[in-house]
Amino acid sequence: MAAFGKDVSSLLQTMTDQYGYDFSGYAPASLSRRIQRHMLESGVNDVQSLQQKISGDEQAFADLLRSLSVPVTEMFRDPLFFKYLRDIMIPWLATFPFVRIWHAGCATGEEAWSMAVLLDQAKLLDRCQIYATDYNEEALNIARRGIYKSSLMKVWQRNYEESDGPSVLSDYCLQRYDSLRMDRHLQKNITFANHNLVTDQSFGEMHLILCRNVLIYFSRELQDRVLTLFRDSLVPGGALCLGPRETLRFASVYDCFEPLETEWKVYRLKKDLSE
Repeated sequence: MAAFGKDVSSLLQTMTDQYGYDFSGYAPASLSRRIQRHMLESGVNDVQSLQQKISGDEQAFADLLRSLSVPVTEMFRDPLFFKYLRDIMIPWLATFPFVRIWHAGCATGEEAWSMAVLLDQAKLLDRCQIYATDYNEEALNIARRGIYKSSLMKVWQRNYEESDGPSVLSDYCLQRYDSLRMDRHLQKNITFANHNLVTDQSFGEMHLILCRNVLIYFSRELQDRVLTLFRDSLVPGGALCLGPRETLRFASVYDCFEPLETEWKVYRLKKDLSE
């Protein structure tokens, strides 16, 4: 934790020792900003006081954990990426008798629901299993319920149209008053589960892994650990999708992959890792 100040390092150590959440590998500048914002919002004057507060109060820790999470997502975010999935990746997935897809760091779940829509439209959903994971249980509960503010639909519909989606996205939602609920037909093939990329083990035998705009919050060492976990979770020839600002270039597993789509950072695990 040398990149963090002494007080922040001590806070992170308490979080690890008492609650099992290890944030020491997160990018120091980003994590420190989120801690400072949380202190301002919760009326805590200094990091030492925050450490004392979470030591004796599980709810205080849960509040801090919520602040340190970055649940920023939306349906069909980056529409041209979803057009790429629709045009290229979905037909490739259709060549398998059964498909496993992992959305790692899924936040409140919109990307996983978007994938379910794509698969349903390709008549592929019934032979797919989507695993959507995050360490933030509050965000996962929102994802599981699939209930969102109806005011989001305008942006979602625009994204959907730009991804070349047929008909209207509202066909997959039930809207009532100020809320919308995703179609339960989609949910039967999605498993939302708690998984911590920092400490937990790999998911095996995945054909496609999506982890977009998560690694940017990690240190280089933690990025390498997570990318190794993804390599170990893919079938030979499986694909990995990162965010547009993320790359495999400096990872120890770089030579295990070959680029498929450079703009959207899509990589394929080599079938023969001795290549």
